[in-house]
Amino acid sequence: MSDPTVKTGAGLKMEPMGKSVTAALGTRLGRYAVYAVALLWTLPTFGILVSSFRPERDVKTTGWWTFFTNPNFTLSNYDYVLGSAGGGDNLAKFILNSFKITVPAALISVFIGALAAYAFSWMEFKGRDWLFVTVTAMLVVPLQMALIPLSQLFNRGAHIGSITIFPDPGLTNTYAALWIAHTCFGLPFCIFLLKNFISGLPREIIESARVDGAGHLTIFRKLVLPLSVPALASLGIFQFVYIWNDLLIARIFGGGDKLPVVAKLLELSGSRGESWHLLTSAAFVSMFFPLIVFFSLQRYFVRGLLAGAVKG
Repeated sequence: MSDPTVKTGAGLKMEPMGKSVTAALGTRLGRYAVYAVALLWTLPTFGILVSSFRPERDVKTTGWWTFFTNPNFTLSNYDYVLGSAGGGDNLAKFILNSFKITVPAALISVFIGALAAYAFSWMEFKGRDWLFVTVTAMLVVPLQMALIPLSQLFNRGAHIGSITIFPDPGLTNTYAALWIAHTCFGLPFCIFLLKNFISGLPREIIESARVDGAGHLTIFRKLVLPLSVPALASLGIFQFVYIWNDLLIARIFGGGDKLPVVAKLLELSGSRGESWHLLTSAAFVSMFFPLIVFFSLQRYFVRGLLAGAVKG
């Protein structure tokens, strides 16, 4: 039986035809598998999108797929949750609250994380490695363990008997309390991701800047930050989405008129869940802004994430 190979004019043998066919078949199957996973992943979201444009009666009595056989289109759900028909029960104020919470908290945590990552990467000081291990170990500590002590600190300060260690900062139900809480809980991850990226920057560039007389602040501002844009952008996406969707910290340190949009989603369904059809439109309104942030920075996302994950 002859060898199923292809010979070239120079007498060289190429890959066996059986192997090339197998490779092509494997590539095709892998592509179909990706399509299937993407379809299964997006199908429920697509169903919610379709339901958000259906009347309340149709949503509660029929499946979303019946829209294609019996289309019934309405904007009343969006009209209600955005405030035109919902009176005071709308999302506009809570979306603004989410921006007031998310944008400063994300910027502060990313900036401080970048400063700390630079220090751990390019500054020599005693106990640097052990301190970094300690900070990284905080990733495995549940944030729920620190909620009560931090809440007491914001509300009453820190005292031992009659001795005041930390005075009452007066941060009860303020945006500053939310910014500080999100920064504290997000810094271990920010430092870990950025340190792996910043430590992988070319040493020659940093050393050349030092020889030219540049200080740490100049190096950080003019070299490290511009070179770390992919990592900063990917981390910014993570922090923005996490803080935007947070409910626990917002409930404990915010409250009152400073609740984010996710807190309002819980109330839209009604006291007995009778208005759950409104959650479909409210969910898409709440995810609209994180999607804008993601697609605006997506060109940096994979590059920065992979670099931060494998370097160091």
